[in-house]
Amino acid sequence: MSKPKVAFYWCASCGGCEETVVDLAEDILGVVEKVDIVLWPVAMDFKYKDVEAMADGSITATLLNGAIRSSEQEEMAVLLRRKSQYLIAYGSCAHLGGIPALANQFEREEILRFNYEDAPSVINEAKTRPQLVTEIDGHRPHLPELRHVVRSLDQVVDVDFYIPGCPPTPNLTKAAFNALLSGQLPPKGSVLAPDTALCDECPRKATKPVDVAFSEFKRPHQKLLEPEQCFLAQGVVCMGPATRSGCAAQCTCGNMPCTGCFGPTSRVRDQGAKILSSLCANIGAKTEAEINTVLQGIPDPVGTFYRYGMAKSLLRRRVDLTTT
Repeated sequence: MSKPKVAFYWCASCGGCEETVVDLAEDILGVVEKVDIVLWPVAMDFKYKDVEAMADGSITATLLNGAIRSSEQEEMAVLLRRKSQYLIAYGSCAHLGGIPALANQFEREEILRFNYEDAPSVINEAKTRPQLVTEIDGHRPHLPELRHVVRSLDQVVDVDFYIPGCPPTPNLTKAAFNALLSGQLPPKGSVLAPDTALCDECPRKATKPVDVAFSEFKRPHQKLLEPEQCFLAQGVVCMGPATRSGCAAQCTCGNMPCTGCFGPTSRVRDQGAKILSSLCANIGAKTEAEINTVLQGIPDPVGTFYRYGMAKSLLRRRVDLTTT
């Protein structure tokens, strides 16, 4: 009997999701014994034509990490969707857009101009940019096109399951493999992590304030953090109340506030708006000037509240109303 075929692929990502597969340690040997890995570009040499030659639906499951930023990534997402019985958005970038989706604050032209012309470390007097097609010795190599907007995987193709995290924890990865191999899968569209807020598993939850009037916000490097007290009680923004649990509260146990990488629970429509409304409703200041002074303690609201979820937020991206 042939073993189930599994594929791993990365799009706009940092490589951390690939590392968490390796973090399975000796458990990965059990996975390898039970499946055939038919695509894993970061670890093995495979060609796109090999994937194209596979029968549709012949791959049991593809774990795809990374957001969709370029035409090549979009094409691979479509191809792997067709070849796979189950397509899993693996990690924050595939799930929600992740860090790459913060680029949606800027127009594509702004990004290209800065990186190839205006960046302090760039000397490019001719203002040369990579071309999509170039003629070299009779050959015409093609480069992927940068899309106007960064998208999550399910904004491009149909997704069966989601494994959250930046990166996902090994225990969630192992549980997902066990579910796939046993056939005991939850309903389609499920996020394979507990549907409760991070505060429920945070060891600091007993000190979470019920009534609070914020007079200032401090960033983690600006004060000596108490190792057992709720970060919100210390005036430090923590995304825990608006974030799904399942990470074993690794950041808060390490004396750093949650940054929201597991995304929202099923009851939250917009993760950033959820925590933003909660914080703003509990600012002690009353006058506009006093409120602005308090909010200066959060110098990057988008990066704070939408660090991982910009692509799936109600905001999605900046819209320039002066252009068509």
